[in-house]
Amino acid sequence: MSYEIAVQRKSAEFLNSLDDKSRRIVRTRLATLSDDPYPGKSGDKELIKSPKGRPDEKVYRLHIGRSFTAFYTIRERTVYITEIMTIEQAHKKYGIL
Repeated sequence: MSYEIAVQRKSAEFLNSLDDKSRRIVRTRLATLSDDPYPGKSGDKELIKSPKGRPDEKVYRLHIGRSFTAFYTIRERTVYITEIMTIEQAHKKYGIL
């Protein structure tokens, strides 16, 4: 069974602001989440934590190369891409999710 990928508006805006090569790389990596969005043997996906006030919802992150990180949630058979940012921005954000 595959998962549907839904890119939230803020993430789509960031994605569209990238140069063609970066946009292609990010889209290709996001598409891999449709097969299996859960962390596994590769170290590129990780469960981060639950958002405040929503303990039943988990936030995951996907490293995309050495340049970008995507944050996402999973509900039923849909992966919601909530944020895409540079890896530097993501490291700063880890503590405030």
